Amino acid sequence: MGTVGQTVSLIKGNVAKNIVGRDETVELCVIALLCGGHVLLEDVPGTGKTLLAKSIAQSAGGECRRIQFTPDLLPGDITGVSFFNMKTSEFEFVPGPVFTNILLADEINRATPKTQAGLLECMEERQATVDGRTYMMRDPFMVIATQNPVENMGTYPLPEAQLDRFLIKASMGYPTVDESIEIMKRHGEAGRDTALSAVVSPDGIKRARQELAGVFAHDDVLEYISKICEATRQVENVLLGASPRAAIGLLSVSRGFAAAADRDYVTPDDVKRAAVPVLAHRLILSGTERIKARAAEKIVQRVSASVPVPTENI
Repeated sequence: MGTVGQTVSLIKGNVAKNIVGRDETVELCVIALLCGGHVLLEDVPGTGKTLLAKSIAQSAGGECRRIQFTPDLLPGDITGVSFFNMKTSEFEFVPGPVFTNILLADEINRATPKTQAGLLECMEERQATVDGRTYMMRDPFMVIATQNPVENMGTYPLPEAQLDRFLIKASMGYPTVDESIEIMKRHGEAGRDTALSAVVSPDGIKRARQELAGVFAHDDVLEYISKICEATRQVENVLLGASPRAAIGLLSVSRGFAAAADRDYVTPDDVKRAAVPVLAHRLILSGTERIKARAAEKIVQRVSASVPVPTENI
């Protein structure tokens, strides 16, 4: 098994100690980590979003910090502040919780747009600018954010620019009856979640990223990705389709699926599997479409099915 496949398998197995089922969601989050991207977990309350984020962060090694987003949170509470040291008569920078390996941004849509914007530079440029000075993030660095889509009071929808910074958007979904019974057996009696030990190190994640970059993508596959993204811009009731950043993200996650399956090349099936989690949350729909359940996901599924699949040997 390659480095990527082994890393995905190790983290999935470790996370399974806390999370029942949801193998697809866990794999998506791990691949996003290996791709150097960020994850937005959106679902109704009580489905295990925060627990999943914490479990992945604990499994991935390095340092993990959590920020509970609230309306009174300020950008400086995330990035850090400079204060005047009376003893040295100089300004000193106190780093905020964003200077970590895995940042858990819990209920991110409860913070004001000003505070949400404080994460944009950190997520994209891997740096934070405070009082005119730039400070680099740690490597690896990843944001796992959670949000509740059904509450409106006290929430601020994420702007399009920030949604585009998330490599993937995933959800937990409700468990089956058998899964629900297992969840109650694991967590109901103990009353608390298991603290997980790290199964990979930051250096291991870096090695997996290097392997991931070497996964081959034929020009036909690149054209297939490009046509899918272009097709999202042609759909009626879609005000804003997939961006070039979305196409790069789709290629990255497709490579992740290929490497996790111990292949050194990308297939169209990898692209189809990655399309919804990578593209759906980036589409801006018209008012009538926006209120429909899973409208963006259905649009991406239709587009992926309508674009001709490359048939040459790749």
